[in-house]
Amino acid sequence: MEKMLQYWWIMIPVCMLVFYKVIFRMLGIIFIPEDKIGLVTKKFVLFGDKKELPDGRIIAVDGEAGFQAQTLAPGIYFWKWIWQYEITLQALTIIPQGKIALVAAKDGKELETGHILARKVECDGFQNAETFIRSGGRKGRQSAYITAGTYRINTFLFEIFVTEMTSITENMVGIVTTLDGLPIEEGAIAGKYIESHNNFQDADAFFNHSGNKGLQPQVILAGSYYLNPWFVQVEQIKMTEIPIGYVGVVISYIGKEGKDVSGVEFKHGNIVSKGEKGVWAEPLGPGKYPVNNYIMRVELVPTTNLVLNWASARTEAHQLDKHLSTITVRSRDGFPFNLDVSQIIHIPTTEAPKVIARFGNMVNLVGQVLEPTIGNYFRNSAQDADVISFLSSRKERQDAAKMHISRVLDQYNVNGVDTLIGDIVPPDSLMKTLTDRKIAEEQNVTFETQKRAEVTRQALEKETAVADMQKEIVKADQGVLIAHRIADAAVKKAEGEATGIKISSNAEAEKVKVLSNAEAEKTKVLANAEAEKIKALANAEGEKITVTGKAEADKILAIGKSSAESYKLAVEAMGGDNFTQLKVTEAIGKDRIKIIPDVLISGGENGANGPISGLLGLKLLEDVTKRKGDGGKD
Repeated sequence: MEKMLQYWWIMIPVCMLVFYKVIFRMLGIIFIPEDKIGLVTKKFVLFGDKKELPDGRIIAVDGEAGFQAQTLAPGIYFWKWIWQYEITLQALTIIPQGKIALVAAKDGKELETGHILARKVECDGFQNAETFIRSGGRKGRQSAYITAGTYRINTFLFEIFVTEMTSITENMVGIVTTLDGLPIEEGAIAGKYIESHNNFQDADAFFNHSGNKGLQPQVILAGSYYLNPWFVQVEQIKMTEIPIGYVGVVISYIGKEGKDVSGVEFKHGNIVSKGEKGVWAEPLGPGKYPVNNYIMRVELVPTTNLVLNWASARTEAHQLDKHLSTITVRSRDGFPFNLDVSQIIHIPTTEAPKVIARFGNMVNLVGQVLEPTIGNYFRNSAQDADVISFLSSRKERQDAAKMHISRVLDQYNVNGVDTLIGDIVPPDSLMKTLTDRKIAEEQNVTFETQKRAEVTRQALEKETAVADMQKEIVKADQGVLIAHRIADAAVKKAEGEATGIKISSNAEAEKVKVLSNAEAEKTKVLANAEAEKIKALANAEGEKITVTGKAEADKILAIGKSSAESYKLAVEAMGGDNFTQLKVTEAIGKDRIKIIPDVLISGGENGANGPISGLLGLKLLEDVTKRKGDGGKD
């Protein structure tokens, strides 16, 4: 206890720290931190001050008791006695980036009849409540807003609602509907075109130019905007895209009544200039456009060749022919059959507005003109012919259809490019008859072809056989010719050999004769004989080709005759004995035959049987020679 008394002085600053607010308040001193503001409530007024607020007011601007319009900024204030003033610390109002703050006033003048937003009052971004009240600010939702930042807002007067900024994404269009303004004029579906409101971000500028509440003709494009959602509502839709190969015919539902520019010949609707109410004479080319689809419509019209199919199983990508089907017609002979047709059309760019003014859209053009025109034409055309003639005259009917349909479409500002007939499906009963007939005709053609082929094959085989036989005949003829020539050559050869032998024998005989006459003439005779021999051999060789052709039998006979004749001449010339002795002597000398014969033949006395003995000797000589040639085997 004594120790605590020693440090009693320390308790004084501690108590002052604890009770400084109470002490300061008792002294009328107020401290407002930098991140706060002071909202002042006056409990009562002193003598001489105005004591009561006007009727309907809750904010005091002239010192009345109650909520005070003036706030206390950060700092130190005096004479704010606790028994007269209540000070409430209020955090600063912070609006984050990307957001806006909507403001609703709790006090001020009453809103004007028919309005839902109070007009803007310059009051330093709602930070000066007194100025707001004195400048005629009205209670309720305010047309003005505050953007990102930090504000000293008197929350006794203003209520703050933080909301997102409005963002329009790429390739989108913002369709705007205003919630306040003058009523739309009678008969109109949208308000007037108003400028200088910065894409509806300045509501008061819109009001000052007598803007209308409701649908607006203007749109806002991609981006972020400070839009008061109590003032406008925004709907995002896709931009209108016109592909390549198309134009967009604009039908405007707003604008002033324009003058018809279609001409006196066109009596199917008004075509007006751009910006006026009606069908615009100038269509939009390929591209993207920020079109407000609530006040105008864009009809796509193809400007390239467009194919439409009257076929149940085929539809083009444009889908304009999705409700078209195969045409059923009836022929003159009463047969129903199906017909596929394709129609190619072209709509010029300059004629597209007239087509839309006449029909409204391309679907109506197909349904109201093309479908009945083409269907009825082919139904009428089929009744003029039977099925067979219709099938056989397809090309002519296609050309006639093209000409007729082109003339009809010209009346509707459409060019008929071509008409094409596709599949023609006759009834099954007729198809069976036609098929059977065709099969029979084809079979007949096949049989005739086979018959001609068989005749051709027979002729070919005959010619082939003849050719094969001719080959053998030629071969045989050539064989005979060769045989004749071989025989002739053999005969020639034999004759040559015979002549040679004859000449040789004569030469030998002459030689013997000459040798016996004179040895001196021997050389001459031999030379002459040799020359004759050579000459004879040459002649025989020249005649050899002719002689060889004879038969082998004639050859042997000729040789035999020749040999015999040779021997005969030799015997006649030399005598039998001399000739025999000569030959024996030649054989002995040539073949080295034993002198003493193995067999001895002698004739009778005095040369009796001389010739016979000679012949026997000759035979014996031949046998001996033969035995020697066989090697002495016998």
